[in-house]
Parts: sequence; structure tokens; C-alpha cells
Amino acid sequence: MQGRAQDSGGSMAISFDKALGIHQHALEARVKRGEVLANNLANADTPGFKARDVDFRAMLEKAQQNASGFNMERTHDAHMDTTPGGQDNELLYRLPHQPSVDGNTVETQQEQSRFMRNAMDYQASFQFLDGKFSGLKKALSGQ
Repeated sequence: MQGRAQDSGGSMAISFDKALGIHQHALEARVKRGEVLANNLANADTPGFKARDVDFRAMLEKAQQNASGFNMERTHDAHMDTTPGGQDNELLYRLPHQPSVDGNTVETQQEQSRFMRNAMDYQASFQFLDGKFSGLKKALSGQ
């Protein structure tokens, strides 16, 4: 969502990135987390399956760094990786409170609770963005 609206003079009047802030990235992170949690629930009876979750904070920090334009990049294989935990630092394994005998680490009730909480957070982010778009629409139409 890096679009910009132009006024009649051709200058850039509105930056969606600036208008929406971190909320668009929060929504994307909630979608990814919902997929990971749904996958955990789908594999609750799979022997040896390891439950995963995303590091929401790491995902938002990465989005903010990307939005700021001040990213550190590895330009050579010998350079150190600057991201904590490596390239895929958002997706983590979950440690179970009560490990099962078959090695599966999904705790169904807790996964369902996390999934529902994530769904509510997604809805709140979506409603916030909807309000932002409504405000932008009114501003553009001169209301």
C-alpha cells in the first residue's frame, strides 16, 4: 500500500504509508499469525508436530525499518546477519506447558484461545484502518 494521491497540480498530496502508519503492517502480521495458528490447530493430532507462532513485535519492527528506508543489508556472504535470529526471525517454535507422549506440542485449548484473540485483534486493526480510509475519503472529497 505505497500509493499516493496526486492533487490537480501534480504534487504528491497524500502518502498512504504516512496516513495509515504501522496499522497496515499490523493487519498483515495478524493475517500471517492467523495462518500459523490455524496450521497448529489443523495438526493438533499429528504425531511429532511442533507448534509455531510468530514474533509479532519482530514483524512490526521489521516493517518500521523497511518503511523508514534505513535498512542494513548483507552485501556479501561474509558479512554478519544484522537481523536478530537470522532471516526468518518472526516464526518461532512454541514450548508446551505439558508435552504430549507422541512429541506433538500443540495444546488445543490454548491454540484456540490464541486464535480467537488474534481474530479479535485483526478485527480491531481492520476497523481502525477502515476509519482511516473513511477519513481520507472525506478529506479528498472536501467534506
